Amino acid sequence: MVEPQRLLVICLGNICRSPMAEGALRARLREAGLSQVEVDSAGTGDWHVGHPPDSRAIATARRHGVDIGGLRARQLSARDFAYFDWLLCADHANLRDVQALAPRAGGGRSALFMEWAGLAGPIPDPYTGDESHFEQVWVQVDAAARAAVARLRAD
Repeated sequence: MVEPQRLLVICLGNICRSPMAEGALRARLREAGLSQVEVDSAGTGDWHVGHPPDSRAIATARRHGVDIGGLRARQLSARDFAYFDWLLCADHANLRDVQALAPRAGGGRSALFMEWAGLAGPIPDPYTGDESHFEQVWVQVDAAARAAVARLRAD
């Protein structure tokens, strides 16, 4: 049985990649009966704090049976480093930003979400793209969510 874990998925504005990843993780963890794993998402920037995910992200997740419409963007905070076991970043720039903000005393470990899940590559930001870019991101985050379930079961 997996020990309780707290996972925070991070992207730039917390309206595209990280809420989609949060939704995919929650869905796959629920399907696997891993209710003790806690998942949240945040952004390194503050531009969208309090806003729902991008409408294209909501529509893409919905097409795959996942509702992320109730999520609201928030910015990464100092308390996140102490609370979460893993801070899982969408791309290298997010990872650098998280590592630069990390307190010296330690706390949550940071990694690229895809690599932490055992998959390759960063997750590209679909914000300036079209629906196909959001679909591509969904494929990546859902694959990572499924791989995360396998990792958590193996730990």
